[in-house]
Amino acid sequence: MHVTIKDAQKAIEAARKKATAIGTQMCIAIVDSGGNLKAFNRMDDAWVGSIDIAIKKAKTSLFFGMKTGELGKLSQPGGPLYQIEHSNDGLITFPGGVPIVDAEGVLMGAIGVSGSTVENDEAVAKAGAEAIGVTDLHAHPWRT
Repeated sequence: MHVTIKDAQKAIEAARKKATAIGTQMCIAIVDSGGNLKAFNRMDDAWVGSIDIAIKKAKTSLFFGMKTGELGKLSQPGGPLYQIEHSNDGLITFPGGVPIVDAEGVLMGAIGVSGSTVENDEAVAKAGAEAIGVTDLHAHPWRT
């Protein structure tokens, strides 16, 4: 099942609320289960360069069914997925991309957030995802 537009808008509003609470401006992207952009919001004064990063974080999280920060740990030099960021027309492997999983454990889509520190990006993405689902798939062989 794809994330619905109603849920995508709810996730964006939750993410915007969290970004405002921590005093930052973000680009927030929601992709459906096929990796297609479902909804996007660029807060006032958010960096233009963060538009592409937010979308790529969402797609990266969806493509691999995990948070982008987890994938980043696996893609370090000497790691099992070293240089994976060069695949799929470019991936982002630092925090700020989070899967959106329904109550049955089905991957519905993902959220990607960019515009601040990776810690803030991750917190804002998590707030958006948790507004409509959970952020972890059930057992996954690459999960660290």
